[in-house]
Amino acid sequence: MSLKSEKEIDSMRRGGKILGLILAELEKLVRPGITTLDLEHAAEKLFEQYKVRPGFKGYHGYPSILCTSVNEEVVHTIPNKRVLNDGDILSIDCGVILDNLNTDSAVAVCVGKCSPETKKFVDTCIRATWAGIRQVKPGNKIGDIGHAIERVVRGGGYRVVPELTGHGIGYKLHEEPYVYNYGKPHNGPAMKPGLTIAIEPILVNGNPKIYTEKDGWTLSTKDGSWGIQHEHTVLVTESGVEVLTLRPGEVSA
Repeated sequence: MSLKSEKEIDSMRRGGKILGLILAELEKLVRPGITTLDLEHAAEKLFEQYKVRPGFKGYHGYPSILCTSVNEEVVHTIPNKRVLNDGDILSIDCGVILDNLNTDSAVAVCVGKCSPETKKFVDTCIRATWAGIRQVKPGNKIGDIGHAIERVVRGGGYRVVPELTGHGIGYKLHEEPYVYNYGKPHNGPAMKPGLTIAIEPILVNGNPKIYTEKDGWTLSTKDGSWGIQHEHTVLVTESGVEVLTLRPGEVSA
């Protein structure tokens, strides 16, 4: 478990702010008729504008800046020519590297006019993220985060994908500890000031069994049910939590 210095925290704070700005701009572009590849091209321009490095492109050979998962695609989908339609759901996952330090965030989006059932599913994922974030403070355990997330998810009638987790983050995109989206309260490693973690509920509205598509990256549900992801990088402070990747105007759900 890596605790960050004030200098490292400052870099992650600045990188996280830029990541929030980038995701906010991409979210504005989401509408029926565009493709996820259109979002990738927009991301390329935004990364040039802010003069930061993408955290995902080249990571273990991943070819793109974004992961853009639609409907039955749960995570890690390479942007492509798939056209977004009214009522679809989309997760835009992105990372920024600044001063060799990573931040990681994802936004869950309803495309166009969504049914009440679809909106509830997306909103539950967002609420679960914030439920987990509210457990972040010195002395609490990593299991407190997962327990809070799972309570919200199951309360909505959904299930988490157990093998997909949040994680520590810093000089590496994925560091210890693993931040499971389920767990027992007062269990697991204790959180300490200076710890930076990515909290990312990943849930489905059907069976949580997943498989890897032929592209070697996309993880989709086996039963065709829909999956969604929302994520923030957060810092454990002396008194609680600081969310490093907030989008402008975003409030806790």
